[in-house]
Amino acid sequence: MRDKTMTAAEAAALISNGATVAVTGSGGGLVEPDAVFEAVERRFCNGEGAAGLTLVHSLGLGDRNKRGSNRFAHDGMVRRVVGGHWTWSPRMQALAKDNRIEAYSLPGGVITHLLREIGAGRPGLITHVGLGTFVDPRLGGGRMNAAAKDDVVELLQLDGKEYLRYKPFKVDVAIIRGTYADTAGNISLEEEPADLDGYAVALAAHNSGGKVIAQVREVVPAGKLTPRSVAIPGALVDAVVVVPEQMQTYRGNFDPSLIGHDGEFDRPAASTDPLKRIIARRAAQELHPGDSLNFGFGASALVASLIAERGAQADYWMTIEQGIHGGHMIDDDLFGMAHHPSVIIDSPSQFDFYSGGGLDMTFLGMAEMDGDGNVNVSKLNGNVNGPGGFIDISQNAKTVVFCGTFDAKGNQVKVEGGKVHVQQQGRIRKLVKAVDHVTFSGKQALQRGQRVLYVTERATFELTLEGVQLIELAPGVDLQRDVLTQMDFAPVVRNVGSYAKEVMQ
Repeated sequence: MRDKTMTAAEAAALISNGATVAVTGSGGGLVEPDAVFEAVERRFCNGEGAAGLTLVHSLGLGDRNKRGSNRFAHDGMVRRVVGGHWTWSPRMQALAKDNRIEAYSLPGGVITHLLREIGAGRPGLITHVGLGTFVDPRLGGGRMNAAAKDDVVELLQLDGKEYLRYKPFKVDVAIIRGTYADTAGNISLEEEPADLDGYAVALAAHNSGGKVIAQVREVVPAGKLTPRSVAIPGALVDAVVVVPEQMQTYRGNFDPSLIGHDGEFDRPAASTDPLKRIIARRAAQELHPGDSLNFGFGASALVASLIAERGAQADYWMTIEQGIHGGHMIDDDLFGMAHHPSVIIDSPSQFDFYSGGGLDMTFLGMAEMDGDGNVNVSKLNGNVNGPGGFIDISQNAKTVVFCGTFDAKGNQVKVEGGKVHVQQQGRIRKLVKAVDHVTFSGKQALQRGQRVLYVTERATFELTLEGVQLIELAPGVDLQRDVLTQMDFAPVVRNVGSYAKEVMQ
């Protein structure tokens, strides 16, 4: 059997100009083959090739500086990007904003499932996920700038119901990562904090007639890896790049607690921001023991921290889109991982669970909301953020709790004596007449019969058939001055309650 090992530079040379390159990775360096990315970047910058690429990634990857998809963010290096999440790569966001690339964004779970369908030779992905949002052809079809002109998704009717068909494409190169490879090319991710979509990415490239490049920390003799530990069979792998200094995450070397083994870890302190804690405590009032839960990034993730503070993790089935179940969820730059997880599955399977309606409740962020109950997190001020798994999750959970501050930029709010005192309003309103981008559709949610709440430090709203209804105010908040005059739409106001004492502690 031929030796598949080669240097990162040799692997990068497998990528031709104009190739479609699908990659794995998520925030914090999670399963990110950065040594190969760096070699591809160096090859382009040296004028040796890898120009005019199409880059495909389901989740956000990078360090907001130079790693991850930032490696590809050079004029002329990429022609098109199809990305689930973009915020870890401000350099790529800038290219999209200036129309220097064709920018498309699709739901993260949709991309993982589409890659799986491409690998299986099926005619794209047919799903309800994305209906009524910006990826619906009637609302933009996932195009994120003027340079993006192609139709990558179409509307279908099957048995009298609407669906979206995300169109397949050929994948020329896959770049994936594992911990170990054996000399037959089998790849194990046994010391990675998640599996992500490595198998789907590799399958799509191999069965498109393309090449699969796997970065690993170590090569071991054939037969040494246990069959259960192999995530990607060697039949799919063309090149193995060995990087002995490969870090488990951006923070450093191997941490056994991230793969469920015994091990001490510095548990990050939950946010002490009094406004975020009010939001999280009010959101947490919706919890019911036995619920299956999901948590998004930012303020909504604080709900998971509150559950951990209360020692109540055993009361719920806690998940995140990277394929993690249980454990101590991590926020900020290592979001997508957990200390001492109880289960790690691949992200396409996790998204199967979500899209099929397996979630009882999700807690997600909101950058904007409007009077129709729509929420925007995917495009703000011309910047492409992308939804990540937001659409796959929010569209299918039985209850959706959006969490965020009432306004932004310059707001001055104090919490004293169990009351909220608004001293200065923010310059940016988040409760607007119409969101700039529909990442969550209130109309679709009502049709599906979902329960939807919007929780802020000042007030909580609920989506009803009559519109967005104000249901609770925080003590100390003046209804007219601090809420109604600071909104661009008029909510339904009827029998407004007050935040409970335990919310204001």
